Amino acid sequence: MEYRQLGQSGLRVPVLSFGTATFGGGNEFFKAWGTTQVEEATQMVNLCLDAGVNLFDTANVYSTGMAEEILGKALTGLRNKVLISTKATFKMGEDANDYGSSRYHLIQQCEASLKRLQTDHIDIYHMHGFDANTPIEETLKTLESLIQSGKVRYIACSNFSGWHLMKSLSLSERYGWSRYIAHQAYYSLLNREFEWELMPLGIDQNVGTIVWSPLSGGQLTGKIRRGNPLPTGSRFDQQGSHGPAKEPEFLYGIVDVLDQVAAETGKSVAQVSLNWLLQRPTVDNIIIGARNEAQLKQNLEAVGWNLTVDQVKRLDAASDTTPIYPYWHQRNSPIFNTAPVLY
Repeated sequence: MEYRQLGQSGLRVPVLSFGTATFGGGNEFFKAWGTTQVEEATQMVNLCLDAGVNLFDTANVYSTGMAEEILGKALTGLRNKVLISTKATFKMGEDANDYGSSRYHLIQQCEASLKRLQTDHIDIYHMHGFDANTPIEETLKTLESLIQSGKVRYIACSNFSGWHLMKSLSLSERYGWSRYIAHQAYYSLLNREFEWELMPLGIDQNVGTIVWSPLSGGQLTGKIRRGNPLPTGSRFDQQGSHGPAKEPEFLYGIVDVLDQVAAETGKSVAQVSLNWLLQRPTVDNIIIGARNEAQLKQNLEAVGWNLTVDQVKRLDAASDTTPIYPYWHQRNSPIFNTAPVLY
């Protein structure tokens, strides 16, 4: 397993981590992801460790705490061998303060996550989304206090815009607080908007990228293709968390090239999709999920080899889209961009 430095930190992480959104199935939304319970979760954890994957990603909101509880039990006796990443911000109850990145909510949720995970510290604590109602200073100062108390080792964010992240980094620098070392973001061959602003920011500020849903909710596994469209009631159709749907022809064109590259490499379409991401700037880690052990074993085989430069270029061309303003305008003026521009 390859390990990479996570952003501007001393923490080394495997290029693959295991995501636990499939653990629990505590409500209809998460049942569409999976219903893995403790016994199977324990087997999956051991498979990951055997492959060198020692980073496990979860969140308080996954099945309203059930995923954290299951992961905590599955890691019994293994805490000193693993890294745990979890998150807070989204709604966890019906009270007025049961969501957001306020001091009140974050301290409450950090304590609850520690209890469910059966640990005394969280290795990477993510703000799951940007809370525009709470002063950024309040959020960052609270996170700094959690680090100083030993309950959190590193902080990261998720689903931020460029200005959300840049302002947060600026305030951390101003006050001497710990900075976000990584941004957990949605990025794939099918959805490359991350490259327009967030990737250049990550390059400039040395913020690592942890990719969530690298197969775009299963759309890049090869199951969806010409003659076999996205079925009604599918996981992607149900969860509605991957943004506006792309035109079918755009997806089919990407899968056509994925098929060609898969045949050339002897790998699956999903493995090629994951390996493409590992060639991208700032990407330090990809979160892989699995409903069962067979899926997990398949995804683990996305590493240990690399696509050729030509194969990467062909996939780039098949998945290219015209960016929105001002990025299309900047693309038309390459003289002002001395560094490689991906958008």
